[in-house]
Amino acid sequence: MNSITLTTLEDRLRPLMEAAGIPGVSMAVLRHGKVDALAALGVRNTLDNAPVNTQTVFQAASLTKPIVAYAALQLVDAGELTLDESLAHFVPTVLPGDAAFAAITARHLLTHTCGLPNLRAKNQPLQVHFQPGEWFSYSSVGFNHLQSVMTAITGEPLEATMRQLVFDPLGMRSSSLEQPASLQDNLAAPHEGEASVDVPRYPASASFSLHTTAADYGAFLGAVLRGERLKEATHRAWLTCHAHVPKESAERLRGAPTETELDPEVGWGLGWGLEPNHGTFFQWGKMDGTRAFAMGSVAEQSAVVLFANSNKGLRLMREAAACALPGVHPAIRWLDACVSE
Repeated sequence: MNSITLTTLEDRLRPLMEAAGIPGVSMAVLRHGKVDALAALGVRNTLDNAPVNTQTVFQAASLTKPIVAYAALQLVDAGELTLDESLAHFVPTVLPGDAAFAAITARHLLTHTCGLPNLRAKNQPLQVHFQPGEWFSYSSVGFNHLQSVMTAITGEPLEATMRQLVFDPLGMRSSSLEQPASLQDNLAAPHEGEASVDVPRYPASASFSLHTTAADYGAFLGAVLRGERLKEATHRAWLTCHAHVPKESAERLRGAPTETELDPEVGWGLGWGLEPNHGTFFQWGKMDGTRAFAMGSVAEQSAVVLFANSNKGLRLMREAAACALPGVHPAIRWLDACVSE
């Protein structure tokens, strides 16, 4: 596939942004395993109209999950973490006597088959809703549990592990799970509609707290495409379908889906969503006033990442995917059905 020029990329995005009322966008397109084009359009904040540039930092939301999975799989390769051993071996259980919770493994967490909910209010008791491994139900809570395991194994905060295993080796100098002052000056403010909203301060989270640039995340996607820092078998397992998703639903806590209720064209690997028949991996991100999307193909050695400081940002994911991987994508059809703006 021919390289896409920056002018072409921006010309394709600009009218869609304007039509949707999206203030700012940053995007990286990868060809031949490397970043080929970077786009930066619009403004970081409608209050002062400061422009987005290629160094602008965005909230990655759930695009955090694949990058944490990458670090976890490096721990697997190092023999420090196992995919199919009860995680009670590494951390004390928070649900004593609960056999289902004790059965949860790293594989269950990475494939979203752990039985834990996606979100949980502070006053809501933790509960395993089905036997781990039975079916897919998207779980951010599961990735928080993975974080506890990783910090127990390494004896250090998750940020330090990510810096050692991911950020520094890949040259991701504008990336952090925390909110360091060094990233604040060029931070894209989230927007709900036309109104900017404050970025809340929160501790590092394996589920959602990554702050990064399109160029930095593009460096990570390049590592995914090339299989860097993972054993060949581990890289292959990362992108192998372990469970298919229910049609039109990301979270399903009750009632095992029947075969006809599963989407044969969309599944999940060890931290990435997958289009098994296309050889494509993907992930979306959604937080107040910010949206993100990434998709790639090892066979094509092409990928794309899109960040938007708007709750309407996923309206651009079809065009983003078309810039790197043209064609029909069942994952986008699934996301349209199960992820509201």
